[in-house]
Amino acid sequence: MKKLIFAAGIVGASALAAFAQTTPAPSANGDTPAVATPDTKNPTAPVEGANSFTEAQAKDRIAEAGYTGVKDLKLDDKGIWMASGMKDGKAVSIALDYQGNIVAK
Repeated sequence: MKKLIFAAGIVGASALAAFAQTTPAPSANGDTPAVATPDTKNPTAPVEGANSFTEAQAKDRIAEAGYTGVKDLKLDDKGIWMASGMKDGKAVSIALDYQGNIVAK
């Protein structure tokens, strides 16, 4: 009987430990790996890294984000696509990083 109660206690403690697990917090320094969360943005964007977007993909992503008149699209030495364009009637500089974050200034 004691063994049964001990075994039940172990199983119960294991179940509680599984429920207590949480997801890790994002890295404050931008070293977060690429993730499939299109509705969130990295607060340190644009993040430097090996960018696998082609020029056409980069231009499409920027256009899908609401930018028009995209021109001078170039991949810089830090892996960030840089361009100029328009949004809400204002001229902006646009950056697209390898994570898909789009930042305008």
